[in-house]
Amino acid sequence: MCREVRKNVLIMIGTAGSGHPGGSLSCVEIISTLYFGVMRVKPEDPNWPDRDRFVLSKGHAAPTLYAVLAEKGFFSKDLLPTLRKFGSPLQGHPDAKKTPGVEVSTGSLGQGLSMAVGMALAGKLDRKTYRVWALLGDGECQEGQVWEAAMAASHYKLDNLAAFIDFNGLQIDGRVEEIMNPSPLADKWRAFGWRVLEVDGHDVEALLEAASYASESLGAPTAIIARTVKGKGVSFMEGQREWHGKAPKGEELSRALQEVAKS
Repeated sequence: MCREVRKNVLIMIGTAGSGHPGGSLSCVEIISTLYFGVMRVKPEDPNWPDRDRFVLSKGHAAPTLYAVLAEKGFFSKDLLPTLRKFGSPLQGHPDAKKTPGVEVSTGSLGQGLSMAVGMALAGKLDRKTYRVWALLGDGECQEGQVWEAAMAASHYKLDNLAAFIDFNGLQIDGRVEEIMNPSPLADKWRAFGWRVLEVDGHDVEALLEAASYASESLGAPTAIIARTVKGKGVSFMEGQREWHGKAPKGEELSRALQEVAKS
């Protein structure tokens, strides 16, 4: 499934001629594992009141979310090549008003966790059993709003909330630790009252175990720091900052698809 998602992500961005392959490829296992191994959703009824919620706070990784939603059956895979085209429901960042399965519109970094906290708090107040899952970037953790939301989640004991941090070590301007170092990240989340796990973000079994731990935790939200590789699956993209927001073209796209197919 992850191989298929990676292939579609590359085709979508390559066809569009723009997008963010690096951070989209780094979170393939995380989003795929959530939708195919963890979350309760009904593709035929995207607004099912008891569904689990997913918030893609790092909204520039929208191609991965779209590819997973299409595989899950929220909409036809025929729509995937329309990424970023005029009139398409698959815009460069998620649009909750246009795309089935997208819970909230995201893209302005730092805001998604706040919305996830609101959803989790609403679930508690309404005595619902759904869970809320959020995915943040490591560079995004430089935003102050992330920590205000983290403090609120702990204060309200939102044990129905878990946040994955896609820790690939790179952002658009360079290495995260050189731009604004968020480390020690695990200690910071613990200091804000969260339970913390650190896992290999490309190990599906490890991600499933982490999600299970989060689902069983009581009295506090869970942060799962997932160590990942930017551009995972494509040798010339892996660990390369310049592929944060650059679309593969021609021979680059062909080579990337060949590598993913053999992975």
